[in-house]
Amino acid sequence: MLKNWLAAGAVALSVGMTATASFAQTTTVPGEQVGLATGAPLPEGIYALDTFLYRQNRNTAPGAVDVGVNVPVLVWSTPFVPFGGRVELLVAPPTVFAFGKNSGPNGSRDLSINVGTFVGGIWAFDLGGNVGVSLLGGVYLNDLNGDRGVLVNNAGTTFATPVLPQLASNTYRAGIAISYTGDGYNLTANLTGNFYDSPATFGGNNFFGTRGPFIISDSLNLDLTATKKFGKFEIGAIGYGTANLDTSVNSLAFGNRGSFSLGGLIGYDFGPVTAQFYAARTVATAVRRSETTELWGRLIVPLYSPTPVASAAPIIRKY
Repeated sequence: MLKNWLAAGAVALSVGMTATASFAQTTTVPGEQVGLATGAPLPEGIYALDTFLYRQNRNTAPGAVDVGVNVPVLVWSTPFVPFGGRVELLVAPPTVFAFGKNSGPNGSRDLSINVGTFVGGIWAFDLGGNVGVSLLGGVYLNDLNGDRGVLVNNAGTTFATPVLPQLASNTYRAGIAISYTGDGYNLTANLTGNFYDSPATFGGNNFFGTRGPFIISDSLNLDLTATKKFGKFEIGAIGYGTANLDTSVNSLAFGNRGSFSLGGLIGYDFGPVTAQFYAARTVATAVRRSETTELWGRLIVPLYSPTPVASAAPIIRKY
């Protein structure tokens, strides 16, 4: 059932933030789209993806935490192709986790935070010659169901609140991607912008002083993929980074222009499920001691396609 559908293009939507406001960044985590040919249109159908990130923090201070992000995604590649571009609809309810690195009273408790559900759409074009281009637009509904989060140590003392001040505003997301998917290659560049209503405030009670206002920096992410398939295996290089556009003294991104990471990816097509694993390490950063190692895992499951298996063969060969 379209075993090579990943090479035809897909989108994984996620969020990624550090556990404190001092390293605030985009709601969309850098690297969440690597390994996917996001520029090319998907064949008509319904697809499920789940992407998980584990970010290891080199900081060993008492309140230091590692961070995880889990993003289940449902994609409907519709039969609608206005002006030759496939319309794809997406929904994703991400969750961010923080894992305390130290025991004892000064160590941080583990916690989880709901990020505003993402709803959006893609308009994807097959330009011919195994080249595709797509446009993405959508919003993380942080005002509706985003959780501000409170980081507490094992002794019950509040460390930081809100943990993710980015969630004080809905995040408006726009993106453009281009992919080459011929001869088993996936060569993709994906540029994503996150934009906020800034300054922004949380609603509800203000007991922990979490209301705001917060000056949230608009940001740009760049995700790069260069992989090759050998039978059922896929292997290659990846790179991704983020740039904050407002690093003024009042901004949540004060002093943090951004970062860039490099790494590698390996994947395997099991038939009904495709799995990917990739890892990357910070190679450039504007914030001292903020270097991280990030480990990623992804599962991709085609749930439904109106195209019979035999009729799907030309699509598989094409990509």
